[in-house]
Amino acid sequence: MLKKSLLITLTLIMLAPCAFSQTIITVASDATWPPMEYVDRDKSISGFTPELLAAMEKTGDIKFNLKNTAWDGIFAGLASGKFDMIASSVSITDPRKKVMDFSDPYFEVKQGVITNKTAGIKSKADLKGKKAGAQIGTTGFLVTRKIEGVTMKSYDEIGLAVEDLYNGRIDAVVCDDAVAADYALTNKQYSKDLTLAFLLKSDKPEYLGFAFKKGNSPDKLKLVNEALKKVKASGEYDRIFSKWF
Repeated sequence: MLKKSLLITLTLIMLAPCAFSQTIITVASDATWPPMEYVDRDKSISGFTPELLAAMEKTGDIKFNLKNTAWDGIFAGLASGKFDMIASSVSITDPRKKVMDFSDPYFEVKQGVITNKTAGIKSKADLKGKKAGAQIGTTGFLVTRKIEGVTMKSYDEIGLAVEDLYNGRIDAVVCDDAVAADYALTNKQYSKDLTLAFLLKSDKPEYLGFAFKKGNSPDKLKLVNEALKKVKASGEYDRIFSKWF
């Protein structure tokens, strides 16, 4: 009886290789960027990106181990091998491509400017002489600091910048348009007083990608791109996008 039971167990294992052949990818995400990545009421990492990753898992032998990681250490952690991939609304830029490998783009983004409804700031020119806040190291920060006459203040988290704006300590906050819309238009606390004033124009489209250490994980990068393509082809990407936006 014991031998028969052991034989059955071994047979089941052989018939279910997927459970043992999954490629596990450790993923860092700064979950302070709603609705893209954030911690929900259940203390789970939620948002558009985590749901997209979950859909990508279902397409094949890939498993994402998602870890909430502060933005100020996220790129150093990737470089040191602490994790394999960053899924944290990272814009694909030429400087970043010199030190990181990127997946195919998964989201197009613009930079949104949040202001108080009564501020009278409606264009880039209106920011001259104003104090603007953005999360350090983000596209919003890098773009805004180039605007003539703007005094920049950097923050570890975008929520801290929005709170300062709400309390009158700064005049504007610049961040990805999806995040700006979430804070200014749908957030119960802020939407009464704040608004998404305008979008900063860019010379070329800005896309988000999943980032890998340069030259370190070509096989994992290939798996991620294949999974992303399958999710887009199946229509599941559009369903997830419609849910969050």
